[in-house]
Amino acid sequence: MNGPALHEPSSPASWRIALPHTTAAVPVARALVRTALAEIESSADSDTAELLTAELVANAVEHTEGREPIELVIELLPTGCQVEVHDCDPLPPGDLTDPGPLDEPDPWQEHGRGLLLIRTLSSSCGHRPTASGKAVWFTLPATPPRHRH
Repeated sequence: MNGPALHEPSSPASWRIALPHTTAAVPVARALVRTALAEIESSADSDTAELLTAELVANAVEHTEGREPIELVIELLPTGCQVEVHDCDPLPPGDLTDPGPLDEPDPWQEHGRGLLLIRTLSSSCGHRPTASGKAVWFTLPATPPRHRH
């Protein structure tokens, strides 16, 4: 074959999937992250990746208007993995990195725990503007072989 290679070993592997703007996207996103991390042989903790992805997708569905699809991006990094959720709302989701004392969510309340979980369990997280809204992301480090599931 003379065509371009589909996957170069030196380049990171990634998945990009459009999800419906409904709560049904949450379990689908969890399954997609689990499958993608197994497929790209990521050494990141897939249970944590599933949990944090579910939080990002649920937040995107709950806090954005419209019927535009949500996009899930999963990328294998040399040091672990990064997951992004893109939505059509340009407003930031709140400060993922350093909330002030008034912004600290009550961990016993149903709402507000998602960003706390993401800040606590990821190695880094944040958000950035995109041409059509924003992307909210987190990274997870690679885990030693004895701790993998």
